[in-house]
Amino acid sequence: MDSRHLKDLLRQVQSGQLDLDAALNRLRKLPYEDLGYAKVDHHRSLRSGSPEVIYCEGKTNAQIQGIVESISRNGDNILATRADINVFDAIQAVCPDSIYYEAARIVVIKPRPVLKVGNIAIVCAGTSDIPVGEEAAVTAETLGNHVNRIYDVGVAGLHRILGACDDLFRAHVAVVVAGMEGALASVVGGLVSCPVIGVPTSVGYGTSFGGLAALLSMLNSCASGVSVVNIDNGFGAGFQAGLINKAAAGVPKETTEGGDT
Repeated sequence: MDSRHLKDLLRQVQSGQLDLDAALNRLRKLPYEDLGYAKVDHHRSLRSGSPEVIYCEGKTNAQIQGIVESISRNGDNILATRADINVFDAIQAVCPDSIYYEAARIVVIKPRPVLKVGNIAIVCAGTSDIPVGEEAAVTAETLGNHVNRIYDVGVAGLHRILGACDDLFRAHVAVVVAGMEGALASVVGGLVSCPVIGVPTSVGYGTSFGGLAALLSMLNSCASGVSVVNIDNGFGAGFQAGLINKAAAGVPKETTEGGDT
């Protein structure tokens, strides 16, 4: 239950539309609901501003459906990450009010319009990195951030990122998604004054070791202000970028977002 639903509930009690027993019954699953295979944190919205995010990999469709049914009773714009089309079909069976972003592998459950604030630059080195970039972008947008996509600007053609400097300079935070040797994060970090979040991807030939080379390169960046998330973790980068962006845009803390289950 998010703050909006809780305020509505309290107003109904205050006005006499709802008696105390009925209100208590609606609150009985706070702070969490035990489904046996998952403990759904319904208190997360009150603490952090949005429901838990459902990480779909490793869960059965039946488990995902149960979590979706639980969270969707009192939440909007719920993210289900690392979802394929079969997972989307399973989610739609219990909550038809859902949208699938195939490139990002994200389902947004009960999507609702949200004011998008600030400016996040999502920067991808190559076209092969776009799925991770889209995971970051869709996450950030769903949680109320304006996103500017700057794609296919890797260091093999340095003029491409230099041509995007005007867009980069306007950003409150830049998410830089790159595989291979991951050098783009350092390049962007040397250009901008805002924080840079490096996202190493598993894109690359044999000695990229599934993204380890890019991860180590970004961790060893000589540019100041570069932080790094895990390999292929577009969600984590988009989430972190949203927190930074909203702080820079002066959005109150109670509107920031929570983590995943």
